[in-house]
Amino acid sequence: MNTKYLAKAGLIAALYVILVALEIPFGTLAFGPVQVRVAEALALLPLVESAAIPGLFIGCFVANFILTFFAPFGLIDVIGGSLVTLIAAYLTSKMPNKILGTLPPVILNGLIVGIWVSYFTNFPYHLTALSIAAGELIAVGLFGNIALYAFNRIKK
Repeated sequence: MNTKYLAKAGLIAALYVILVALEIPFGTLAFGPVQVRVAEALALLPLVESAAIPGLFIGCFVANFILTFFAPFGLIDVIGGSLVTLIAAYLTSKMPNKILGTLPPVILNGLIVGIWVSYFTNFPYHLTALSIAAGELIAVGLFGNIALYAFNRIKK
């Protein structure tokens, strides 16, 4: 790893944390059983930037740690959510295009994060998983394409 790679990863991590922090006033819209986490727009970056994989993982870890003061999900969200983000980022980096690149974060967050969000909110799992996946689809599919476009413009 070189300094440029680490700087990119750090910048992506910081941006993720900042975006999550900006969402705190919106409460359950960003963190409950029905959620659209705008920071997840960065989830498509592994398609074009390998430093986004550790960047998203570290950013999610730090953001989820901060959120333990605001959300009831605790350590499972810090560790579990960060690992889901790491796996999704890695799988996204292996996808041939942004349409397929959208699938790992949408599916993994819906199915896995939905488990503990459902448990802690007493909301039915299938509805929680679907709502998290739908929110993730909005964040990654819509906002992610905007972020990817901006990243590619800046990179040029």
